[in-house]
Amino acid sequence: MTVVAITGGARGIGLATARTLLATGAKVAIGDLDSAASAADELGCFGTDLDVTDRASFARFLDETERELGPIDALVNNAGIMPLGTFADEDDDLTHRIVDVNLHGVILGMKLAIARMVPRGRGHIVNVSSGVGRVALAGAATYSATKHAIIGLSEATRAELRGTGVDVSVMVPMIVNTELGSGLSTVRGARTVEAADVAAAIAGVLRKPRFETWIPRSGRLLYRMAVLLPRPLAEALGRGTGAADVLATADTAARDAYEKRARNGA
Repeated sequence: MTVVAITGGARGIGLATARTLLATGAKVAIGDLDSAASAADELGCFGTDLDVTDRASFARFLDETERELGPIDALVNNAGIMPLGTFADEDDDLTHRIVDVNLHGVILGMKLAIARMVPRGRGHIVNVSSGVGRVALAGAATYSATKHAIIGLSEATRAELRGTGVDVSVMVPMIVNTELGSGLSTVRGARTVEAADVAAAIAGVLRKPRFETWIPRSGRLLYRMAVLLPRPLAEALGRGTGAADVLATADTAARDAYEKRARNGA
């Protein structure tokens, strides 16, 4: 029976992924900065507090997971925050927090998981990036930078791990109907998806490994068009579909509760 550890598992994509994997018969552990225990009780799985920016906390999460459920077969690095705003006005402390949670947290998790998986000759790490990890948009420059970095990190480590039995995959969701995506408008040509859609895609990748998965699949087409077109035409396409301004024009009132929690570390 597969043992899967999920970061940011108390809400949104992480919670949906835990629910989906439990339904397939997997043993699941969820870690989160808060509410992990209550979410785990609701799902009927193992859960504990986790600060992905702290090595000791992350190591403890994986150690406790293995004590409770057995050796970890897969780690889903899902934890992340997306405070919106212009880069020039972003407070330095907030910049550090975004990078620490979104990128350093993934780096820590990968290092700790790889140290367990390689000696066993098996394992799978799934990193949750974003569409803005391929096509950057105004309104969340630091967030976009971290998501670009996750894709590069995943590509490089996948190459390093070739032949070890440990695989690395990256998920590239576009707009998802979660608290993190609250207040965002739609993009023409790419439907807004539910957390359950991303969860199903993660379950599919764990069942049949592949490197990169877009959710929805139409996002890949938009990305390829943007890459192939000359920059002025690609930027015009972004404006025409509404993608270019989807973050910069978010409904701040609808995002107020999320923004406060993301900025304050709750």
